[in-house]
Amino acid sequence: MENNFAPSQIIFAMINFLVLFLILRKKLFNPVSNFMKNRSEKIRNNIESAKVDKEEASKYKEESARELLKARVEGKNIVETYKKKAEKVYDEIVDHANEEAKSIKGRADIEIKREKDKAKQEVKEQAIDLSIILSEKVLERAIDEKEHRRLIDEFITKVGI
Repeated sequence: MENNFAPSQIIFAMINFLVLFLILRKKLFNPVSNFMKNRSEKIRNNIESAKVDKEEASKYKEESARELLKARVEGKNIVETYKKKAEKVYDEIVDHANEEAKSIKGRADIEIKREKDKAKQEVKEQAIDLSIILSEKVLERAIDEKEHRRLIDEFITKVGI
């Protein structure tokens, strides 16, 4: 087979190729190239934005860690403050209870002393009454020493001395 290409055919094919190239360039290559350029720019912007977001997130993380530490310290201080207040209230309550107990004990001691004095007074009055009764009995009759001792023992038994 022979190659019968005429130079005019080659020139015509080249012109067709050039026209096709220019049409494709205008209608296909430029839009695709612009699309690729825009897409590349968008990806680059997204990467930059992601870097900025990552830095901000890191900053916020550090700030949150500082705030958390600060909150823990403040919480601990608050707990210590209330613990001291509670201990103070506890001490006040205990002191008040001790004072009240002393007061109650003092009143009880006074009441015991009164009752004791009252009992002594009653014993004295009974002793006086018994001695009066004993004297009456002695005066009613003449007693010998044996009877006298019996009356004294009876008196001592009744008085509880």
